[in-house]
Amino acid sequence: MTPVELSRSVLCAVRRAVDEGELAVAVPERAVVTAPGPGGCGDYATNIALQLARPAGQPALRIAEILRPHLAGADGVADVVVTGPGFLNIRLGGTASVALVEEILRRGARYGYANGPSADFVALSCPREVRAVVVMDVVARILSSQGAAVRTHCEAELPQEWADILGVRVDTVGGGSSSAGRPSGPGRPVGSSGSRPDESNGDGRQGNDAGLGLGPGSRATRHQPLPPHLPHYAVRPVPAPLDPLFLGRDAARWALLHPAEHDRPRVTDEHLVQRESNPLFRVRYAYARTRALTRNAADLGFSAEPGPVEPSTGHSTDHRTRQSADQRTPQPADHRTRQSADQRTPQPADHRTPQSADQRTPQPADHPTRHSMDQADPTPADPFTPHPLQTALADHPRVLAQAAAHRAPDRLARHLVAVADAVLPLLAVVLPRGAEKPSAAHRARLALAEAAGAVLAGGLSLLGIDAPEHL
Repeated sequence: MTPVELSRSVLCAVRRAVDEGELAVAVPERAVVTAPGPGGCGDYATNIALQLARPAGQPALRIAEILRPHLAGADGVADVVVTGPGFLNIRLGGTASVALVEEILRRGARYGYANGPSADFVALSCPREVRAVVVMDVVARILSSQGAAVRTHCEAELPQEWADILGVRVDTVGGGSSSAGRPSGPGRPVGSSGSRPDESNGDGRQGNDAGLGLGPGSRATRHQPLPPHLPHYAVRPVPAPLDPLFLGRDAARWALLHPAEHDRPRVTDEHLVQRESNPLFRVRYAYARTRALTRNAADLGFSAEPGPVEPSTGHSTDHRTRQSADQRTPQPADHRTRQSADQRTPQPADHRTPQSADQRTPQPADHPTRHSMDQADPTPADPFTPHPLQTALADHPRVLAQAAAHRAPDRLARHLVAVADAVLPLLAVVLPRGAEKPSAAHRARLALAEAAGAVLAGGLSLLGIDAPEHL
């Protein structure tokens, strides 16, 4: 279940409570579903009870208790807990997590896209500035993914190298005297509503010259401005401090898109460095690793099959250090350090640190150390608790919708970093090790990794950045 679907379930719960006479309020148009805050629990939380408290004339806690049974009975919801002043904390069922992976694998890179065209038409305009043009290009891509018809306009002709290196294009240019060429400010739509075009142009964006009001038989050209009566959205981010073309297409686009619109981008060669400190590298590396896992799994004779994945799968491997390996494995005498010598020498009780005591004294089974957690846990995992990566993947449609609504591609860029950081710990435990045979757990982990790869590929495509199969 995605956050968008869960939001609909929350509204259905409100509607049922109203129909049964438990609440006397107007059902809101939307319900905000986010990750649980401090003191919360489960997979998602909503403040719908606090939102309805004033119009209902009842305490938010009372409204939350009314909505809880209605929401707990929704498909894919395992449990609902009320915390704080009236937050509803929702835990999804295990089948919902499996269905999520199945949906992502079915839709591929188009996961999170609208099912069809909407009635929205958006005309975007920007000045002749490299960051503004790149941001407008990506905003148009994201809006199109949500079903909107989009038309882009720049105040002046673009340099050919912007198109050649950055891959940007606009539908119309010039016409500084038109209202489309004089935006009223960043993020502010101007004008009256226009009709939605039905025809699609070369890059997949919806467009139709009749919808632009250009007159019968006329065609929009690169040198025709948008008609002044059309609404438009002015894209005016903080300009780039220097020309980013020396970075190449992918790094230059990331440098201009990752910061928020009001932040000044850092146009430096740090975006070319292939190490963990570079967010772009982490995203592209995570995608390349998911593709490599698919190839390696095929060599081993198994493929992805969605199924339950333990919430802690892959995370304990992140904490394995050389020191912990030394503590588990006896070493030759010439490798013994001063610290290990101190551990072999009896010391007074007041000098024993908790760490050294733990190393000398066997611990009860009910107090496992981090090292024992690396081993197989005989206790079955809760099948209703999703893997942290599944939570990030389920949030992808909401991120796309918010990026489109706020004309903020930086939200998508930051979300891709979050997905990459969530998938990297999982990658080390996808394939069998040694004489281990592929099992249902390996197939489920591979399916989850492939789902993450699909989200990363789709997000990078919307940003106009290449997703490499090999890195």
